[in-house]
Amino acid sequence: MNKINLSAIVLAISLAYSVNAMAQNMSKSEYKAAEKSISAEYKSAKTNCGSFSANAKDICMAEAKGKEKVAKAELNARNKPSKKADYEVSVAKVEADYAVAKEKCDDKAGNDKDVCVKEAKAALVSAKADAKAQLKSSKANATAREETSEARMKAQEKGSEARQDAAAAKRDADYAVAKEKCDAMAGTAKESCVADAKKRFGK
Repeated sequence: MNKINLSAIVLAISLAYSVNAMAQNMSKSEYKAAEKSISAEYKSAKTNCGSFSANAKDICMAEAKGKEKVAKAELNARNKPSKKADYEVSVAKVEADYAVAKEKCDDKAGNDKDVCVKEAKAALVSAKADAKAQLKSSKANATAREETSEARMKAQEKGSEARQDAAAAKRDADYAVAKEKCDAMAGTAKESCVADAKKRFGK
């Protein structure tokens, strides 16, 4: 199975939010030089993909585009450090991984391919939900530090709501995977599989 390494993504998100931004704003010339370097690396990677064919080339291109997208997000985060910038880096990483995982699913066929795509999507939804919940909690806590105990209570409520939203998004994505797996079955077995999936995920 070609799955996004969810634990690694979650760890990356946690690190992004647990470490304070150390970088200062870059000078305009430094920023432009970094942009040119990213562009050059992408062009080089794209050229290298020319040695592949069919789906291997598509996977190579997805990897090249993903690296470029992540590099740009990281550059912006270094230039203007913020919780939002850290969030954008996390999202760029999970979207890049999803694009590659989805291309790899093209090597499969039938229900195996459908399940592969749904699993990749579920990992994407889960990681993005975690990143969003982390951003909301972080913003709410920052506001609370500056205000009253009432604001702190509201911050806790927002953090709780964000975690609940994240859990719901993950549940929906996992249900979609379970339901897709049922499509490989038929008759009573399929009906039983769907019923079990609905029960497990509260549908």
